[in-house]
Amino acid sequence: MPHKTPHRHPQDPHPLAACALRVRAGDARIRLIPAGQFDAPRGAMAGRGPWRLSAEGARRVIAANATRTADILIDFEHQALRAADNGLPVPASGWIDPRSLSFVADGDEPGLYGAVTWTAEAAQMIAADKYRYLSPVFPYDPDTGEVLDLAHVALTNTPAIDEPMLAALSARASAAFPTGHSGHPHPSQETPAVNETLKALLAALGLPADTTEGDALAGVAALKTRADQAQSQLAALSAATPDPAKFVPIAVVQGLQSNLAALSDRLNSREVDEVVEAALSAGKLLPAQKDWATDLGKSNLAALKQFVATAHPIAALAGTQTGGAAPGGADGNAQTDAQLAVCRALGLSADEFTKAKMGA
Repeated sequence: MPHKTPHRHPQDPHPLAACALRVRAGDARIRLIPAGQFDAPRGAMAGRGPWRLSAEGARRVIAANATRTADILIDFEHQALRAADNGLPVPASGWIDPRSLSFVADGDEPGLYGAVTWTAEAAQMIAADKYRYLSPVFPYDPDTGEVLDLAHVALTNTPAIDEPMLAALSARASAAFPTGHSGHPHPSQETPAVNETLKALLAALGLPADTTEGDALAGVAALKTRADQAQSQLAALSAATPDPAKFVPIAVVQGLQSNLAALSDRLNSREVDEVVEAALSAGKLLPAQKDWATDLGKSNLAALKQFVATAHPIAALAGTQTGGAAPGGADGNAQTDAQLAVCRALGLSADEFTKAKMGA
C-alpha cells in the first residue's frame, strides 16, 4: 500500500526510525534491519511505518559505509539520542564493523547483517536474558519508506517508547544525522547548515571534504592524545634536574666563547707582529709600511703573509752602508738609511749622492 506521511518541505532532513529485532547471546553476526516491508512495534522514532529495505537499498547502505573507519555504535536504551537532554554519558554496549555489512535475501530472517563485538558487560547481560532486543536507528525516505542508511543501534528492552518523546528525539536526531553518518548525502537532499559547519571544520583541519564526522572526531582525538603526551614530556623535562656532567649554564658557555675570542685575537696579534718584524728585518718592508702591514695582518693575516712572501728584499734595508758601524765624519753629512738605500739602488757612492744633494 502507499506510504503515508505528513507534508514535508524538500529541504527538511530525512526522519529517523527505530524498530526492534531479537538479539541472542553468542551471535557473531546479527540482523540489523529486516528485508522487505516492515513496521515498528508499538511506537517508533518518527512515524509508524511501514518501511522498506530492498536489495538495491541495502547495496547503497553497504557502499555508504564501506569507507567508514569508525565502528557503528551500539548504545544502551538509545542514550546517544537522549544525552542532550539528560546530560549522561553514552557508554557502548557493542560495536559493529561497518565494512562487515552484508545483505541476506533468503532464509527465515533476511535483511542487513553485520559483525558485532559486544562489551563484556553487555555480553553478560544478553547471556542472562537481561537484554533481549536490538533497535536500529536509520534515516528513511518519507515518501517511499525506503531505508537510506544506518545511524547507530541500541540494546534495549523497550523499543516502543512513548510517541511524544520519540518524535522530539527524532527531530533532533534527524538534524544531527542528515547523511545517515556515512558522510554521503542522500539523493535530492539539500546540505543543511550543520553540514556547512562540518565542512568548515574539515577545511580548518586540512582534511578532505568527504571525511565523515566519526573519522574527523577520531583524528582530533588522536591529535589531542599526541598533544597531551608532548605536554607531559615537556613537563617532565622542565621538572627534571639537569645533570651538571652533561649540561652547563648558558652564561658559562657565553663566557667561554668570549674568552676564546679574546685569546684568538691575542694570538693573531702576536703572529702579525712577528711577521711584520721579520719582514722589516729582511728588508721586505719599509719602516713607513709598518702600520699598514700591521693593520692588514689583523684583518687578513693570510694576505699579509702572501705579500711578504712575494716581496723582494731591499739590501739597504737589511743593513747599513758602514756595515753596522756608526756613520763617520763630523761634517754633518752622514747619510740616513733611506738615503743609503737610494745610493745602493742607483749604484751611487755616498759622496756622489751628497755632492748631488748639496748642489756641488
